[in-house]
Amino acid sequence: MIPPRAWNGLALALLLAGCGGDRASRTSDEAPPRPEGARGRVVFLGTSLTAGRGLDPDQAYPALIQAKIDSVGLPYTAVNAGVSGETSAGALRRIDWLLQEPVAVLVIETGANDALRGLEVDSLRANIQAIIDRARRQNPRPPIVLVGMRAPPNLGPDYGLRFRKVYPELAKKNDLPLVPFLLDGVAGRPSLNQADMIHPTADGQRRMAETVWKVVGRVLAGRGWKGEG
Repeated sequence: MIPPRAWNGLALALLLAGCGGDRASRTSDEAPPRPEGARGRVVFLGTSLTAGRGLDPDQAYPALIQAKIDSVGLPYTAVNAGVSGETSAGALRRIDWLLQEPVAVLVIETGANDALRGLEVDSLRANIQAIIDRARRQNPRPPIVLVGMRAPPNLGPDYGLRFRKVYPELAKKNDLPLVPFLLDGVAGRPSLNQADMIHPTADGQRRMAETVWKVVGRVLAGRGWKGEG
């Protein structure tokens, strides 16, 4: 029998483990803005998955992506703007503050806490769209990478399906590169997750960094992104 305290984590992990490979395309090949004489900020707007809850900050995937940025000699600084427990509404409330300084690339990871709380899918969609719209009012306008998430199965198949569609549909509508599933290869694997089966271990974060870098690395290099079929 599954202990009640473990249900939320296990339920989320089980569904996430079975996610598919939705893709979106970025058609623009324009390089992201690089302030002359300065390193551009790559801002990772996210939840505890981005913040690296339970780990040292340098073990979270944004820090690991910084190492990849440095290894290829690109002039960018990764900024970990993950907040534990934050919903998409909270991310929307923060976006103005995060955009007070120039942003070279904005990576949006939100929705996991909306799902765990069973919040309305339409609200999730509207909040993410509003974040995208706000970022696109910046001058210069930063490229945006959208990171996909899934809902736990205890909320029912209809909710799960509607939730899952939000990310590829928004990516297509806004012509954004999409990381289809942040926890690809991590969800549901005890060796890659902490005891709550929600928050990845250091090894899990390394796997997440590889997943995100496949998209973000191409955007930073100015090569755009063309998803697989």
